[in-house]
Amino acid sequence: MNPGPALRTSLLSIALVACSPTFDWRETAAEGSGVVASFPCRPDRHARPVELAGGKRSMEMLVCSTGGATFALSFVDIADPAQVTAALAELRQTALRNVQAATPQSSPASVAGMTPNAEAVLVGMSGRLPDGSAVQERAVFFTKGLRVYQGTVIGARPAPEAIGTFLASFRFL
Repeated sequence: MNPGPALRTSLLSIALVACSPTFDWRETAAEGSGVVASFPCRPDRHARPVELAGGKRSMEMLVCSTGGATFALSFVDIADPAQVTAALAELRQTALRNVQAATPQSSPASVAGMTPNAEAVLVGMSGRLPDGSAVQERAVFFTKGLRVYQGTVIGARPAPEAIGTFLASFRFL
């Protein structure tokens, strides 16, 4: 029996979807970031101005979305060493505010090679987006010298394995 062209096309489509992984992990080093991260998809690079630590700064971001979650690594240079700790705290507070998080859970962050800082933390939070939809976010905030970093996974129900893989992947060049 010879299957018709429509059936062959359908079977080929099913086979191709079954072979394409949701998480296609790749190590990415953003030029100028000083850090490497494993992303589950090909990240795009963006920059935007932010108000942070008492001044307007440029925030660089690598970001991609897959598996119902968005994965991002952001970094900002702080000119004044006395403002680094405040910048980390401000980044964390902004993340909490963005999802209207009520009771975040935090623990000290550990990224090999980071500059020790009391505000370097790993935070888990549940909240709501501006449209009212429920969201979960896991973020790590850390620093190296005068650069502050934020690694984030956010989505309705991000896969715990993907969260762990991404947030544990950061390492300095």
